[in-house]
Amino acid sequence: MQLKNIIFATVKHLPLLTKLLLMLVTSALIPLMFPSSGHGNHYDYAQGSIWRNDDLVAPFDFPVQRTPAEIEQQTNKAKAELTLYYHIDPSAHNRATEQLSLLAQNHKELNLRALRKTIDSIYSIGYIETPSDIPDFEHHTLILLDGNIGSEHTVADYINTIDITNRLLRDSILVPNIIYDANRTQLELDSRISQLTTSAGVVKQGQRIVAKGETVSAETARIIASLERENDNLFLQNYHPLGRYAGQLMLCIIAFIALYMFLKNTRHPILDDNRRVTFVMVLVLFMSALTALVSNQSPDLVLIVPLCIVPIMMRVFFDMRVALYVHVTTIIILANMVPNPFEFIFYQLIAGMMSIVAVRNFENRSKFFLVSGVIFLSYALIYTFGVLSQESTLNGITAGRYLVFFFNALLTLLSYPLIYLFERAFGLTTNLTLMELSSTNNPALRELSRNAPGTFQHAMQVANISEDLINEIGGNALLAKVGALYHDIGKVEAPLYFTENQNGGFNPHDELDYRESASIIIQHVRSGLELAKKYHLPPSVQDFIRTHHGTTVTGYFYAKQVNEHPDEPLNIADFQYPGPTPYSRETAVVMIVDSVEAACKSLKDHDSQSINQLVDRIVDSKISQNQLENCNLTFGDITRIRKMLKTKMLSIYHARISYPVVNTPSNESH
Repeated sequence: MQLKNIIFATVKHLPLLTKLLLMLVTSALIPLMFPSSGHGNHYDYAQGSIWRNDDLVAPFDFPVQRTPAEIEQQTNKAKAELTLYYHIDPSAHNRATEQLSLLAQNHKELNLRALRKTIDSIYSIGYIETPSDIPDFEHHTLILLDGNIGSEHTVADYINTIDITNRLLRDSILVPNIIYDANRTQLELDSRISQLTTSAGVVKQGQRIVAKGETVSAETARIIASLERENDNLFLQNYHPLGRYAGQLMLCIIAFIALYMFLKNTRHPILDDNRRVTFVMVLVLFMSALTALVSNQSPDLVLIVPLCIVPIMMRVFFDMRVALYVHVTTIIILANMVPNPFEFIFYQLIAGMMSIVAVRNFENRSKFFLVSGVIFLSYALIYTFGVLSQESTLNGITAGRYLVFFFNALLTLLSYPLIYLFERAFGLTTNLTLMELSSTNNPALRELSRNAPGTFQHAMQVANISEDLINEIGGNALLAKVGALYHDIGKVEAPLYFTENQNGGFNPHDELDYRESASIIIQHVRSGLELAKKYHLPPSVQDFIRTHHGTTVTGYFYAKQVNEHPDEPLNIADFQYPGPTPYSRETAVVMIVDSVEAACKSLKDHDSQSINQLVDRIVDSKISQNQLENCNLTFGDITRIRKMLKTKMLSIYHARISYPVVNTPSNESH
């Protein structure tokens, strides 16, 4: 029994559990994308800026590190003062003499005696090897090793290649006998460098480093950087990957809980649709993956990631509030994963807000370029005036940063194909697509206008009224308008079987029995769905085609069959639309308006009483037949729908005065 209750509770809360699982999986994946290592406490400052935080006091003793330039200067000094090590090659003299003898066999003109004397004199002094990796080696002191005994000399004590003017001797005969010992010299250099101190002093615990409101000088910036390095060292000593992952996971979960509460309290329809929740999670995960990819490869280029795609797509698919809240959730999550979180949040928040405003009232997709320009301008202005506020001049500006912002804005244009892909993947429809479909130049509407002009005029009337009603009670008015425009497109397959397209008094139903007539009328729903697929109408528009009659019966032919053939067995399914019933306020409104607008045309008298009774009768019949039980219309909504429909129908079908004919002399004579 207990297991049964658990299963029942699980099934009952399955939609909620699915949403929570989606958010949990997204929260678990995001920290895994970013590097597992981190850093200790870092501070938001820049040399020459004002320290805006509280007084910074040394939390422990730490050394002040020399700057890279100072360390390089010390290293260069050590290299300049380096002692070079040499040793003697006793065989060099003999090898040079032998080489001279070999050359003399082919060069009879050589003065061997003079050359031998020159060679002897050179080696009696010493012919020194010139090392290629030691600049200005003649200024160095050298140690000449003879076994374990070394003697100090200078390069000037020996003859080098510069001193040899005889090219034949220099290039073909002489070999150095004072040989450079590269290994021993390198050991000496390494020893000197190891003795260099990277510390320029020590800051004691409790010592104030910088006070609030002070200007961060070059020396202060060096001390703060040294403290950050010590913080990093302490962080690495105590680093636990699982602990860090658990912390990041919980931060993501908290952010998504806040997003869930916002949607639950203000945008519940989004939570009711798992496709929409999945869409939001996939988009956040996709942008997190891009950020992680760039952050892992080059953290300095993290601002090249077009995160404004998130608010743009949220605005296009939903509304401004959802766009802003999802964008804030995304950047809060990612700020914990990237360097310079405050700068990251400031850039992305301002650029995202500007993109949301720029996306408002999109009329065509070319405005994506306008949004891209707004994003670039936002980034550029933040960077320019940020440098000015920190350094009081614009000297620190680098053109490379503007190039990063340009590519960011350029990549934002990817939102255009992404919108199309997400529409197809999740079966969602954007207002951009609806605007395109609302044009009467659309092929499906052109065909309806050409082949079924009466139906087309009816659809236009229903669309305008439905749009006004949804604006009154709340909902997606554009979706209702577009759905109404296409709800009857199936009638183009057999337009003459519908009274609004008949001319001349001929009615093809006169030659059919009532079941056949009902079947033809019902078929326009199935034909409409086939045409919708042919013209690639989105699922949300197809919903209006399949639901605008719900599961009602073809009233005229059903009543005729019952009244004229009361004794015949009746299968109500022969006269009933396949459904389903409307399951949104937009489809429900179109169903009601469709019935009322068509019925009003059949009224003989279009006075206030007749129209009011007609509207009440049709709305009451939809309620009694349970056609509105699956949509989210309230009694208050239905009351407002009744009232507005009565006003609309009366204004459309109001009586017009007869214009008198002007009497003329010619008229009077007759």
